[in-house]
Amino acid sequence: MEYGSDHAEYYDLIFRSRGKDFEGEAKDLAAIVRSRAPRAASLLDVACGTGAHLETFAKIFDHVEGLELSPDMRAVAGQRLPGVRVHPGDMRDFDLGRVFDAITCMGNAVGELGSPEDLRAAIGTMAAHLAPGGVLVVEPWYFPDNFLDGHVGGHLLVEEDRVVSRMTHSRREGGKSRLEVRFRVADAAGFKDFSEVLHSSLFTREQYTAAFRAAGCRTEFLPGFQLANGRPNSPGLFVGMLDGVA
Repeated sequence: MEYGSDHAEYYDLIFRSRGKDFEGEAKDLAAIVRSRAPRAASLLDVACGTGAHLETFAKIFDHVEGLELSPDMRAVAGQRLPGVRVHPGDMRDFDLGRVFDAITCMGNAVGELGSPEDLRAAIGTMAAHLAPGGVLVVEPWYFPDNFLDGHVGGHLLVEEDRVVSRMTHSRREGGKSRLEVRFRVADAAGFKDFSEVLHSSLFTREQYTAAFRAAGCRTEFLPGFQLANGRPNSPGLFVGMLDGVA
């Protein structure tokens, strides 16, 4: 799914106001990587969005790059990190012509893949960009047994010259989740409303593990691992390692 320009504009503002700590999350991820590959010096952030994690990764690793499908998200990332390359590309079939010591893919990005075959292609493509001994960290979307069917959420951000409300509703549709997000913005210009719908696959833990195995990665699952102010009920993190010396 490609986020629209409206969502890209308000993405960081809304999530930071809800308590999301992008810097803390990036530090947690770097610690996971360095605990398994102490000499890791380069990192690729797949589905990097607005570059909020990359901003901190750039202070920890010698070389970082991003990959993002949405042109509007890439534009925000480019403004934030003018010295960092943020490539356009689909996680299933990109080719950057180099390898990295670490690759991260966070949020519900892999959940937006449409099938187990797409998941296997994406994990395989990411693993193909790992150096020997490299580390691949993937945050899955919900599993079928911990998705909250019918969940509703809401958040209100009040600033001196702007008010932004964000409401969500999620439901199960077969093997996928449907998350509708509605925004209303009030500022000096008046009111603006926009909404987006995300359809995400409820892959099983076994399907994720099989995708890592097919990509040649030894896989560790950190159940219930929650990054700094991560989403409640998070399934955890998958950590894959490519055999070799980092």
